Amino acid sequence: MKTQLNVRRAVALPDRRGFLVQLGLGAALFAVPGAFAEELVRTPRQTEGPFYPDHLPLDTDNDLIIVNDAITPAAGEVTYLSGRILDARGEPLRNALVEIWQADHNGVYIHSQDTHAKRDSNFQGFGRFLTGSTGEYLFRTIKPVKYPGRAPHIHFAVKTPGRDKFTTQCYIQGEPQNERDGVFKGIQDAKAKSSVAIPFAPLKGSRIGELAARFDIVMGFTPAA
Repeated sequence: MKTQLNVRRAVALPDRRGFLVQLGLGAALFAVPGAFAEELVRTPRQTEGPFYPDHLPLDTDNDLIIVNDAITPAAGEVTYLSGRILDARGEPLRNALVEIWQADHNGVYIHSQDTHAKRDSNFQGFGRFLTGSTGEYLFRTIKPVKYPGRAPHIHFAVKTPGRDKFTTQCYIQGEPQNERDGVFKGIQDAKAKSSVAIPFAPLKGSRIGELAARFDIVMGFTPAA
């Protein structure tokens, strides 16, 4: 059976417990409602791009490394991608549906029109997570790779009740191709640009070279009381 990172479920495997503890400590920075709100940088909207899946995979959970009950994992550098969905005051947003999609290790999206290379059938390519009271999300995926004409990136869509879908992208901090990427360069504000370029760092205690990355998304609204 597939070891799923199901919505609102912690990873139960022993070698991942330490990561979740660290994730919880990071969340504590925003435990106080509105804390540091004046320092928050609103996440810039970015294009959805042409390769949002035209046919969603049957498996849409938050573990993109294993598809259904397959035993062969996807190729690539395994990454635990986490963060929080926050409003403009730094308050966590509950029941926000977070979607990610990205190219596989060969640079191919799960889309019928992306045929420039052979797709890794072991990579799910798309996943979803519904946030709880802390606004936290978690995905197991791969470190993004370059796509023809683009720097490595991961697409995000955040769907909240009663509001339009919010789309953005995250990038690898320090990646030389970022400044040649048209979408990344299109972000005019320096702080906003910096906010979407995140570290992909070795996961402490991992014996197989896994990575961890954190991307907090600050929405540009405050929910009505």
